[in-house]
Amino acid sequence: MTRRVPRWRELRPLLQPRGLELDPVKRAHTLHDLRAAARKRVPKAVLDYVEGGADDEISLRRNRSAFERVEFSPQVLVGGEADTATTILGERTTLPLILAPTGYTRMMHHVGEPAVASAATQAGIPYTLSTMGTTAPEDLRGDNLWFQLYVWRDRGFTKDLIGRAQTAGFKALVLTVDTPVPGNRVRDVRNGLTLPPRLGLKTFVDGATKPRWWWNLLTTEPLRFAAIDGDGSMAPSDVGEKMFDRNLTWADLAWLREVWDGPLVVKGIQSLRDAQRAAESGADALVLSNHGGRQLDRGPAPLELVPAVADAVGDRTEVYVDGGVRTGADIAAAVGLGAKACLIGRPYLYGLMAGGQAGVARAIAILHEELARTMRLVGANTIKDLDRSLVRLR
Repeated sequence: MTRRVPRWRELRPLLQPRGLELDPVKRAHTLHDLRAAARKRVPKAVLDYVEGGADDEISLRRNRSAFERVEFSPQVLVGGEADTATTILGERTTLPLILAPTGYTRMMHHVGEPAVASAATQAGIPYTLSTMGTTAPEDLRGDNLWFQLYVWRDRGFTKDLIGRAQTAGFKALVLTVDTPVPGNRVRDVRNGLTLPPRLGLKTFVDGATKPRWWWNLLTTEPLRFAAIDGDGSMAPSDVGEKMFDRNLTWADLAWLREVWDGPLVVKGIQSLRDAQRAAESGADALVLSNHGGRQLDRGPAPLELVPAVADAVGDRTEVYVDGGVRTGADIAAAVGLGAKACLIGRPYLYGLMAGGQAGVARAIAILHEELARTMRLVGANTIKDLDRSLVRLR
């Protein structure tokens, strides 16, 4: 081989350094990147609250492993471009994705729910405010807001809460049905998690390495469950034990229909039997969910229920799946198996912890990009093209 001295015009393109991007949100290419950035921003107890499950966290792991069993069967030479748009409860959305309700949200980032709602509005997807949120329904703004409801023992308070959400312009009511008692969330118990966080020695030492988080906590409005009277200074388990109505039955859906005249979504369905009951009770949509593995451990992985439930009730009620979604390919798989849309909680909270509204927006954008790319690779030009000819569970 003959060697030669390279010319400058050949070297110059190789010697141009890439710009150094310091913002971890802008550097993020996957949700794993956002999670890594989040770990550097918040105390361990906060991250544990986001990531933890109940008891031995078997359901938590199964939620994710179900998606790892997905196999695509792509079709080629279909041409066209990927259109990720769909409709959810009659509203057009840019992709089949709903931001799920999460409690304690201002603990993850001092802006909290308003940052999430703004990112969802910007992206053109629904956002669900939790009853246990740290922003009151009256104080939230967004184009497609849903309100998640825990039914309280005090039905008068429950009715007032629904009325507040309706007056504030929320478009759908999401009834959570998998919390007759709180799950045993061992990480939170060991961390002594309360709202607001208590400054025990362990918490203080852990938080000392996250001064920005503490500064934002101490210089903004005190954390509280904003929809509830009082200062909200209690552990999650205390709320469930003292206030949630464990005697809720299917008959109560008829009562909810009387006090709420918009779309009704039932979240926490974990069997074909209950999916059929929800459809018969007039639910506009149901969410196959085990509460992110945070309630009953060893519950079914929601993704595995999708085909049978979609076949049984999909022509009467919209079917959503919640739990384990970490990529746009996961969304494509769930829709292909028969779901109308997916709900996510932890993925957007990683973004929120990493960088507030910009982080949530980046999490949504990553999922959107991955969904569009997966659709092109499997040969689906529209969301309706995603079906069981293209995806199966191994």
